[in-house]
Amino acid sequence: MSDTAHSEGHTHSAKPYLRIYYILLALLVVSIVGPMMGGLTVLLITAFGVAVVKALMVAAYFMHLNVEKKYIWYLLVMAAIFLLVLFFGVAPDVMNKSGVNWKHLDHPAPAVTAPAHH
Repeated sequence: MSDTAHSEGHTHSAKPYLRIYYILLALLVVSIVGPMMGGLTVLLITAFGVAVVKALMVAAYFMHLNVEKKYIWYLLVMAAIFLLVLFFGVAPDVMNKSGVNWKHLDHPAPAVTAPAHH
């Protein structure tokens, strides 16, 4: 830390980061134990729900977005919306199982062997 930060009265404590670390560890336990408790719904909630919460916590605290101006969050949300629009825009073509140039391979691709040296 620079001397100017000390002279301005800024002090950093590890306590908030330790608290976030312990919350992230608890969420890790939930994401591991949660799918063992129930069916597909519990699996999806724990997998995606916990992942979103952990990602937001990391972005907010470790990337210091919680102290930035609000428009930074709006930019982040807009980027995520554009990503979803891109995904759902190309998903019907990419995940299609038929089409003019679509080829279905019933067998795995042949292994490529290196040529023997003479």
